[in-house]
Amino acid sequence: MFKLYQTSTCPFCMMVTHSIRKMGLSENQDYQLVNAARGTAGREEVLRLGGKGQVPFLVDGDTCMYESQDIIAYIRAHYGPDAVRS
Repeated sequence: MFKLYQTSTCPFCMMVTHSIRKMGLSENQDYQLVNAARGTAGREEVLRLGGKGQVPFLVDGDTCMYESQDIIAYIRAHYGPDAVRS
């Protein structure tokens, strides 16, 4: 299960969550959404793990990344309908 740190008002976050849902992934089963608005524990985690307070921010095991298009491509490759799972 991966974590996606996001805020409810970020258009790039909305684009990622829309793509995730379109892939058929289920929140709290395949992924966890974490509120990373300013002043939240989620924002502090983003800063600690990634070094900057930018969202969306993906954490999947040892993989951490910013940038919505990179996140979508990563999720599609690792969790999408055509992903090879071991």
